[in-house]
Amino acid sequence: MTDEVSVNGVAVDVEGHPTPKAAAARELLRQEAARAGFVAAGADAAAAEAGIERLLDEAVRVPEPSRDECRRYYDAHSREFESGALVAARHILFQMTDGTPLAALRSRAEGALAELRAAPERFDAYAREWSNCPSGREGGHLGLLQRGDMVPEFEAVLFHGTWTGIAAALVRTRFGFHIVAVDRRVEAKQVPFEAVETRIADRLRAGVLERALAQYVRVLAGRADVRGADLAGTATPLVQ
Repeated sequence: MTDEVSVNGVAVDVEGHPTPKAAAARELLRQEAARAGFVAAGADAAAAEAGIERLLDEAVRVPEPSRDECRRYYDAHSREFESGALVAARHILFQMTDGTPLAALRSRAEGALAELRAAPERFDAYAREWSNCPSGREGGHLGLLQRGDMVPEFEAVLFHGTWTGIAAALVRTRFGFHIVAVDRRVEAKQVPFEAVETRIADRLRAGVLERALAQYVRVLAGRADVRGADLAGTATPLVQ
């Protein structure tokens, strides 16, 4: 049975909160907002939330991150700020359908692959004739693809290494057997600092704010009577 949670003698209903700690932290803030005159007696939940937000705006000041701080973060986390690699690809799909003999389908696809490896210039014509994908009408062209555009087993082949041309082996997915060709690759590129400076500043500001709010709750808890929840390690009071 969970111990009853209370703050300064006020029982706390933990329903609707992710944890008893979160419920206690919210009640602690509500009481402090009431003490500061931001929440009136008998205020409903919406008014209490507004009062808590005003309290936090008044009590927790967060300095704006400097441009140098943003630049240091950018330099230390450069991999986070790369544009995704792209692959221009084509394929020919030999689709698996109910009743299709798997061995016969694979044999047919392998035969086509061998012919195309010997005569790659015939890829478009083969795609128009054999592919069961709508892209076959366009010679099998799939356009520029990035990670997340295709099923994982297809992507695993496309984005493995730096190869171009027709893949040496068939690619099997839940749709069937694919003959895959990569025409060109656009490697990942670094996004300029200026393009992500605002995003970095927001991220740094959010991190500082979270730490400041957590410290504020710990200070309040240190002079309050909190039972049934230990707020010494509360991650953040923004618990809703």
